[in-house]
Order: sequence, then C-alpha cells, then structure tokens
Amino acid sequence: MQHTILVVEDDNAFKTSVKEYLTRLSYQVESVSSAEDALEKLKTCPVDVVLTDILLQGMDGLALTRIIKERYDMEVLVMTGYQAEYSYEEAVRTGASDFIFKPFRFKELELRIKRVLREATLKRERNRLLKEMEQLAITDALTGLYNSRQFFRQIKQEIERNERYQHHLSLLIMDIDHFKQYNDTWGHLEGDKVLMDIGRIINACMRSMDTAYRYGGEEFAVLLPETDLQQACVVGHRIMKRIGQESFEPESGVHRSITISVGAGELAPGEDAISFIRRTDQALYRSKENGRNRLTYDDC
Repeated sequence: MQHTILVVEDDNAFKTSVKEYLTRLSYQVESVSSAEDALEKLKTCPVDVVLTDILLQGMDGLALTRIIKERYDMEVLVMTGYQAEYSYEEAVRTGASDFIFKPFRFKELELRIKRVLREATLKRERNRLLKEMEQLAITDALTGLYNSRQFFRQIKQEIERNERYQHHLSLLIMDIDHFKQYNDTWGHLEGDKVLMDIGRIINACMRSMDTAYRYGGEEFAVLLPETDLQQACVVGHRIMKRIGQESFEPESGVHRSITISVGAGELAPGEDAISFIRRTDQALYRSKENGRNRLTYDDC
C-alpha cells in the first residue's frame, strides 16, 4: 500500500529536496507552501501524514495541526529550526504525532515517518477491535439485533430525550406464538433459524430512526422515536403481515408458518421506563389471551 504525504513548507528549496527524497522511498508526495493551501488540498486529497514546518506565512504549523486533528483522521509530523522557541510537549498538545528539529538527516525523517505510520496502523486496529467488542456487548449473537441490556439503556435515553423535546415515543413488544411447541417438535436448531429469520424481517420493516431488540427468548421489542401510537400500530401490523407470509421448512418437504402477538404502547407524560414497558407488555399478553396473532395497544 502506497502512503501519501503532504509537505507544508514555504522554503521552496527545502520543500523540493524533502519531496524528492520521500518520492524515492516510494511515497506519494504532495506539497504546498502555506497552511491555507494545505487545508484546501486536504479537502480533495486523502493523506496519511502531513509534514509541516511551524513557521509559515499566515497560519502557523501548530494552528494547522489543531485544525487537521479536529477535522481528519491523519497523522501530523511537525518540524522546526527554532529549538529554543518550541517544545515537543507543545507540539504534542496540538495533536502532532511527532516533532523533528531542522536541520535533520533524511534518514532520521524516514525513520520517524515509518514509526508514525506504524503507530497509526496499530491505533486504527486497536480502535477497530474496541468497536467490535463494544458491538458484541450490545448485540444478540443469534439475531444480530440489539440485546436486552442495550434495550434498557436505550429506552432510558429515549425517555430523557422525549422529556426535553416533547416528541412522541412508542414501543412494540412481540412474542412468537406457540414457539415452545415448535422447538419441542423440530428441535432448538430449527427454532434458532426461526429466531434469526424473524430478527431479519423485523429489521427490514423498520425505519432508520427505529431500533430493534431481542428482548427475551422469543420476545422482540422495537423502539419508535417521534412516533405516536397510531403510527406504531401500522409498523406492528406490517411486521406481523411480513412474518405471517414467511414459510419455514424445519425438515425437507415440511413447511410451517409462524405468527406473532404484539403489544403496542406510547409513552405517557412523566412516565418512567418500567411503567412504559409494563403497560406495553400487558398489551402483549392481552393479545395472547385473546387468541394470539393479533396486535393490542395500550392507550393509557
């Protein structure tokens, strides 16, 4: 992979020599003479490392470094010939990855750039692994939906947002009808396939602002921000219809359909999460008591 380096230097002779040396090292090298030109270049040119002098006409290199670190995910290597006026600590506080004094040997510059690139790669890999771990902690491994832990965290956040902005907030809680019987007849592996498919269908029926959760063993929940009870029921019926149209094949030549029961509720003024969930859950149980494969709503 060829890395790109942007050299920001107003001494043309020095800039040219640095550019020629880095080019011989197989880097893609761009160069500009001012911080302002560097910011314009970065709008259209993806860069891995910015190599900038501190003393520039107009905006100096430290101010440039601050702006780059605010706007972009890239490394900055700062260079200066004024050792008494600037310190490594000052450059690092602005976000610089390293600091080098002029005049320097080109070999030293090469080693510093390689180290900066290596550390950047390690940092990105570490961040990727951390994000994966965070995602695993809030995701149900079987369905790919969020898990119950994330549901309780998210519903509290949505209620707090609702209190600030006075928007509607609705909730659907769904339960697969006669799922124990399906598991007992066909086995848990086939039951898991049903759970995965239902998770996929629920996810496909949602809008971008909605979030779906595996709430329990065969229970699912959907949080619908900025959605009143009537709109939530429309979403619930759409999910029910789509699941009812799905054909499951627990063994060759055997086809079974699945239905779900749904409870719907809208957050009442001043209501807390526990009460909101309890009311919606009670609506779900009324659906099951009244014959299943239906949606019941609680309108307080």
